[in-house]
Amino acid sequence: MNYMPGTASLIQDIDKKHLVLLRDGRTLIGFLRSIDQFANLVLHQTVERIHVGKKYGDIPRGIFVVRGENVVLLGEIDLEKESDTLLQQVSIEEILEEQRVELQAKQESEKLKVQALKERGLVVPRADTLDEY
Repeated sequence: MNYMPGTASLIQDIDKKHLVLLRDGRTLIGFLRSIDQFANLVLHQTVERIHVGKKYGDIPRGIFVVRGENVVLLGEIDLEKESDTLLQQVSIEEILEEQRVELQAKQESEKLKVQALKERGLVVPRADTLDEY
């Protein structure tokens, strides 16, 4: 069996919960089962956590494969401290509704900003029209 540097520490982390922040803003929590040199991840018993204010909801996702290019942050979760959080867990339906309301409010606010800038003769390009690179 070939020894790869860093595999000993990975084996120790295999049965710990990890939090993964993706480039699109989603947050995944699950057990890290595999990682490679490109930071491709395989998570087991994964949930997608949605935060709105002081509330959160978890959507079960099962086994989740994440390409390394989408990983922004990967960190271990201390299960003892996780239960001490001040956040309130709510149902999936409730958190999705609150997320929808928050997104609507954000879009309305953005429309008002764009309108105010337009009235002053300034035009700001929309984010979806800009190139990623």
